[in-house]
Amino acid sequence: MKKSTAALLTLVLGAALMLPAAASAASAASPTVGEIQSSVSFRTQPSTSSDVTRYLKQGEQVVILEEVNAYWYKAQDVNGAIGYISSNDKYVEIVAKGGDSGTAAKTGTIVASVSFRTGPSTDASRIRYLAKGEKVTITGQPNSYWYAVTAADGKQGYVSSDDQYIQVSGGGSAPVESPSSANATIIASVSLRTGPSTDASRIRYLAKGEKVTITGQPNGYWYAVTAADGTKGYVSSDDKYIAVTGSLPGNNPSDGNPNNGGGSGNHDALVERVIAAGMKYLGTPYEFGSDRDTTKTFDCSDFVRQAFREGANLLLPVDSRKQGDYVRGLGHVVTDWHQLKRGDIMFFMAYKGTKASAYAGVDKSDETITHCGIYLGNGQILHTYSIESGGVRTSVISGTHWEYRFLFGGSVV
Repeated sequence: MKKSTAALLTLVLGAALMLPAAASAASAASPTVGEIQSSVSFRTQPSTSSDVTRYLKQGEQVVILEEVNAYWYKAQDVNGAIGYISSNDKYVEIVAKGGDSGTAAKTGTIVASVSFRTGPSTDASRIRYLAKGEKVTITGQPNSYWYAVTAADGKQGYVSSDDQYIQVSGGGSAPVESPSSANATIIASVSLRTGPSTDASRIRYLAKGEKVTITGQPNGYWYAVTAADGTKGYVSSDDKYIAVTGSLPGNNPSDGNPNNGGGSGNHDALVERVIAAGMKYLGTPYEFGSDRDTTKTFDCSDFVRQAFREGANLLLPVDSRKQGDYVRGLGHVVTDWHQLKRGDIMFFMAYKGTKASAYAGVDKSDETITHCGIYLGNGQILHTYSIESGGVRTSVISGTHWEYRFLFGGSVV
């Protein structure tokens, strides 16, 4: 068991608070908890042909609600979203079995001023500082370093789990009721973001069944909404994620309706289609010099080419060096990967080792492109690079040879 008993109990109790009403009667029993061992698809149905809601990262914990069959678990993440994950033990390990528990939900007292962030990372946007003495409700623990919490004003976010900042104690509070002004219902888990773009920071995931109030529509792809807890943000207006159940704001400039301008949504939608096209090939075997006319195997440039061909109806050159020339020719490349946007193509030099020192003194302007992939945002790349790595997969960039080998990147859509 990789997590402490206290950490697991916190997650279990927090997840129990977020269970749907149909399961509330069972909240007195602690559910089964699984820990993600390797990045895995969180899907809308127990099938590889169903939509991917998001990718669960290594170290995340989920509540196992049901073993659907020999291949799939029905699970709930720490944000309250419900979906399906592979039950293969290379992806998820059961770290706590269900059992009786009469323990109350956990609360925390801030013991030293600490950042309240939109995600479990120091790279996530700071909502504000929580002051010494403030009380919060702990609703989950995505990893051993962070708590998901709800502040006294209903704002949801993440704080460090270090006991120099927060003291955990018993107690809890009832869920916030949906506002009477709600005019839409979430029908599939969807990101609530700080702006109308996939590049904007994710505040949290809205769960299926949540009620929100649509306050505006900045373009044809996004709604400005207020969640039941008062949090304001933006969600996709795609009807597979949200159903409008009441009247919407009138067309006036303050509402930001599409009739009043906009236009970034088309680019965002193209990017998402490209990434969705690529994601469906996760696990497809790697083959150097793969056949460009099939999708049975891919090498790096073949995979990138296929994703853009399917998602954006754009036919890129057949190899990574020519793709790099194509991106350079568009004139909008960056050499700092932190400046990349979701959907940008990344290009890399040859592998020299796992340490930054192996690349010290290298003049990257003279280096040859040997690899490429698609930037997902949040410091991750979607790509394929070897048989041993398992084919198409996602990888973390920061602090790895991918960061040290990065040459440049840019958008083609």
